[in-house]
Amino acid sequence: MKNEFQVIAKLIEKEKKVLDVGCGDGILMDFLKTNKKTNIRGLEISKNKVQECIAKGLTVIEGNAEKDLKQFPDKSFDYVVLSQTLQAFLDPELVINELLRVGKKAIVTIPNFGYWRIRLDLLLKGTMPITKTLPDEWYNTPNIHMCSIKDFFHFVKSRDIKIFKSLAINNQNVSIINNKNLAIKNFFADLGIFLIEK
Repeated sequence: MKNEFQVIAKLIEKEKKVLDVGCGDGILMDFLKTNKKTNIRGLEISKNKVQECIAKGLTVIEGNAEKDLKQFPDKSFDYVVLSQTLQAFLDPELVINELLRVGKKAIVTIPNFGYWRIRLDLLLKGTMPITKTLPDEWYNTPNIHMCSIKDFFHFVKSRDIKIFKSLAINNQNVSIINNKNLAIKNFFADLGIFLIEK
């Protein structure tokens, strides 16, 4: 099981209403349903992935988060999860605003473009890096808005969004991000996880 999913599960209280945006094949939904007894729904753009979720007995709506989150009423979920998808949106700010409108709290995870391996690849090879959290080539990547932990941290602060918890993941190590260690975490973590509220 992905370390990221275990960290997300720890941030969510049991038996809460959760929306997983960009839920893919439903692996995180299934994990939360089983381990946290959540009342979970998914929103996914890929018809094939929606069918995979439905085959697993999960409740998923086919839709695009940039257009279709507006169909959900304000604060209709306790938590809205966006796992490693923010960088693929045309308008990430709109999506963050919608997550925080639809959910009482949002959990956003981002692959960290400030990670030292990415910096080193770019410096030494002169090519767009490929890592565990960023496995695609430059020409077939869904990522259009590259973002580092530091970028996201500053973005939410500048928008008066409250950060309840910010965590850095590197392999199996999970640590807290704060103002004092932000530069170090931005350098050494390949994934950031943020629990936020408007």
